[in-house]
Amino acid sequence: MTKPIKLTNRAAYQRFVDRYDTFLLDCDGVIWSSNTVIPGVLQVITYFRKKGKQLLFVTNNSTKSRAGNLKKLRSFGLEASEEEIFSSSYTAAYYLRHIIDFPKEKKVYIIGESGIEDELNMMGIKNTKADADNGPIQNWDFADITPDPEIGAVLCGFDTFINYRKIAKAFLYLRTDPDCLFLLTNDDTTFPAIGTVFPGAGSLSSPLIIALNRKPDRVMGKPNKPMLDCIVDKYRLNVERTCMIGDRLDTDIQFGINGGIATLLVLTGISTEKEILAEGAPILPDYYVDSLSNFAEIIELEN
Repeated sequence: MTKPIKLTNRAAYQRFVDRYDTFLLDCDGVIWSSNTVIPGVLQVITYFRKKGKQLLFVTNNSTKSRAGNLKKLRSFGLEASEEEIFSSSYTAAYYLRHIIDFPKEKKVYIIGESGIEDELNMMGIKNTKADADNGPIQNWDFADITPDPEIGAVLCGFDTFINYRKIAKAFLYLRTDPDCLFLLTNDDTTFPAIGTVFPGAGSLSSPLIIALNRKPDRVMGKPNKPMLDCIVDKYRLNVERTCMIGDRLDTDIQFGINGGIATLLVLTGISTEKEILAEGAPILPDYYVDSLSNFAEIIELEN
């Protein structure tokens, strides 16, 4: 593997910016950390816009719609539009409508939260509503868990209301109809919060994978390729002039590698310089930098 290039001075920052037209930005660990904006980053994003760069904010968080994600971005003082946001929930809806032309008469069974439901609705895709089965099964009564010929896909995302009823229904739909699609918004096994980690969307779908002895037909979010395929399809990107900027080797950087685009690792989040300099490191970015805010040096030079 080629050794990654560390960007450390104005000339290197300028060459990097000039080389790419589109930047795909992860958010947590790149723009903010622990719900605090990383100093200097908003200034750099504004500079990228001034230089005519296309910016897309990509996230595996399926619990929010693009509108919900936009609200969060704006809460940090970052101006953006819904069209610049690509979440795993939006990717799933886009994939169903524009990539495979999901039958209009079929429904999607949701294991997940309102972000998935909202995006499916925006695409005109029938669904079972995210909160339809939040209640438990009472007294071992399985009478209402029956095959439903209208269900054409089971879509699993992060769900704080996960329960046996949802798993049982999804299992039955997939087991009784071999044409029913098995889709995941993302397969993150954990996610970081309050200084530790908790089970992620990938962990919540594992009972179905085990019980069915079946892998998902598609996993939408990073590091898997469908998200980038949808982004390229929608925006007609030139992948040779597109770069993924993220803080995690196993999701953000692997996502770029899988999609054949350039990658920049920032050291303000999960992955460390020690990991990429280790002998035999399995995942390497093309470039890395201490912080996205380092690019502010270019702004100072121009001013």
